Amino acid sequence: MSRESQAEQPAPSLAAYLGTLAVLLVLALAMTPVLWAVLSAFKSRADIFAGDVWPRRWSLENFDDLLAKTLYLRWMANSLVVALASTALGLLFCSLGGYAFAKFDFPGKTVMFWVVIASVSIPAFTTVIPLFGWLARLGLLDTYIVLILPFAANAFGIFLMRQYAVAIPNELLDAGRIDGAGEFRLYWSVVLPLLRPALGTVGVLIFIASWNSYIWPLVMMRTDEMFTLPVGVATLKSDQLPEYGMLMAASVLSSVPIIGAFLIMQRQFIAGLTQGAVK
Repeated sequence: MSRESQAEQPAPSLAAYLGTLAVLLVLALAMTPVLWAVLSAFKSRADIFAGDVWPRRWSLENFDDLLAKTLYLRWMANSLVVALASTALGLLFCSLGGYAFAKFDFPGKTVMFWVVIASVSIPAFTTVIPLFGWLARLGLLDTYIVLILPFAANAFGIFLMRQYAVAIPNELLDAGRIDGAGEFRLYWSVVLPLLRPALGTVGVLIFIASWNSYIWPLVMMRTDEMFTLPVGVATLKSDQLPEYGMLMAASVLSSVPIIGAFLIMQRQFIAGLTQGAVK
């Protein structure tokens, strides 16, 4: 950039500085509990109750107790299996549903699509009791299947995939059909690559929703070995002797997969949100 163009740029106004300051203050307020949890994970019980911000003595005792005295590793494995399987199935069914609603004509298509959209307004808690009775009769309680099924199809995911699939040129699909490609080959080789931003967005949302799910696994799981992380960590609370150190250590470790998933998919996630807004 030349000196002339730099000189032509107006200086930031007072409103810009105040806006930046406000954003920094909000960020500081939002990060304060996170910082406190991270620091408390490395404190002893005495340091936590003393109210000091920084640990007097940095220690990994809380992490050692968490891994040695609880089933945390099993809960972590359960959550990973459920979240990854839910994400994979959710992406498959949402992309298939969105592609079908966008590019195929069949009886009742419009009505079915609006039923899918309307299902978003149904509170999830209202369906827990009837689904519990139905799944209990099928013998699916206390299994991975019962935790994966609710995330295998997502109304918002189908809607977002459909909005992206509508923009795919019909001529591109017709060219594939002329070359002899079947419908599934078109879906796999042509449609999915073009849906990559939407896949990234929906994948992150499904993974986070499955990872943080609490009420559903609490109701459906019967044994400690089948608990997911939110339910397992909740069992660490005690009215008589609260283990705040272990709770903070568990919270810190539990956030690592979420942060990792977002960092891996952040480009597709941001592209999916911004392009979806333009559409």
